[in-house]
Amino acid sequence: MTDPRAAAIPLSGGRFAVPGNRWDLLDDHPGLPIRVAVVIPFYEQHEQLALTLAALELQTYPHDLLEVIVADDGSAQAPRPNSTLDVSVVSQGRNGFRAAAARNLGVRTSTAPILCFLDADTHPDPDYVRRIVRLPSVLPDALVVGRRRHAALDGWTPDRWRSWQAGGPGPDVLEEPQWLRDEYTRSRQLLDVDHRSYRYVISSVMCCSRELFEDVGGFDESFTRYGGEDWELAHRATSSGAVLHHEPLAVAWHSGPDWAGRDVAERTAAKNQEALAVARLVPDPDARRHGLRYAIPEVAVVADAAGHTAGSLVATLACFLHLDVGIWLHGPDADRLRAELRDDDPRICVGAPPPEVLSRCRFVLSTRGRPVLSQAAVNRLVEACGGPGVGEVGVEGDGVAVVCRSSWALNRARRWTAGPRSAAELRGLYETKQFNPAELELRDGSPDTSLAW
Repeated sequence: MTDPRAAAIPLSGGRFAVPGNRWDLLDDHPGLPIRVAVVIPFYEQHEQLALTLAALELQTYPHDLLEVIVADDGSAQAPRPNSTLDVSVVSQGRNGFRAAAARNLGVRTSTAPILCFLDADTHPDPDYVRRIVRLPSVLPDALVVGRRRHAALDGWTPDRWRSWQAGGPGPDVLEEPQWLRDEYTRSRQLLDVDHRSYRYVISSVMCCSRELFEDVGGFDESFTRYGGEDWELAHRATSSGAVLHHEPLAVAWHSGPDWAGRDVAERTAAKNQEALAVARLVPDPDARRHGLRYAIPEVAVVADAAGHTAGSLVATLACFLHLDVGIWLHGPDADRLRAELRDDDPRICVGAPPPEVLSRCRFVLSTRGRPVLSQAAVNRLVEACGGPGVGEVGVEGDGVAVVCRSSWALNRARRWTAGPRSAAELRGLYETKQFNPAELELRDGSPDTSLAW
């Protein structure tokens, strides 16, 4: 259930932040008139691109607020668009399937504060841009996915498209992916999100603010095969405090069936390659059921080494090692204690978690003193912090504390406390919870902890 007392938090320029994923608090806002860059990755899709540009020419959104960038991924023949819109073309060399790099190139070429991503074979209805940019124009944390429908559009011309939009005969409509429709319905258009919700954001019908896109670092250009780059970006954006929303009235038509309905050779091998590429960067427990370990953990533990001996440090760290975890020790004795452990565990480092971890992990867990608690108690902390709208869960005893913070809350607060709003004003961005130390049997580990057996 959503909290009826929640309220949007005003930012500068008529924009807002919202608590949790509560985009519905701005459901009645008409949006702001704002420039929009439509970024279209392209590879040898000349007829389809002509159809997409014709569809963009029919947009009800003011044309003087639109710029279109076609980002060519090394086609043998570069696109030569013929359009009444402001269209530019940028190109990169061909080196595998580099849609992620092409989209980044298109963004760097553009100047508009709102980014609207369309694929060259995905053709928007006339109200598409107006519908999909409304929320990001007033909620810069928003990451919006439209509705991608499917139709038999092979061989269609721009004139035939214009005739259909004017009331003429349309194409044969193909089946939409049922799994997407079911999830959008279940989640109330991604109002009710969980750790799996990033999987329902697809880049062929996606929109966000330039602020959010640049803050999360854009698409990961290590993806050089088909698939996965949109899931990785959506997960990283969610971990960085994005607000997910599905706008069902922003409809664009894909030429042909969904990937699952196409005749694709070696489908299982292709999907396995995609799954492994995503699991490397996305610490989703469902994606990592195989048990492999990666440099990006689900939980980043920042442990204060002050007051610890090697024995007490092992006792504290042992509370967290059952998780998909990376541990960073800090404090004046951290280097010495790390050496005294005499282990070969690559999960334990000295210093601060690097930015690539903080932008992708789901939780940041910090310790103070020499806390010891059971693995079950740690699981309760992390599980509670994964609840809807929860940003911080802690337990504190005499001289010891463990605090678990959601990455989305940390990163969203970081983004907006750098502006005119104070940390106190932005406290309403997330919910906090506190456990009683007795409830979790939290205790202070002894500096004389014995590791003998």
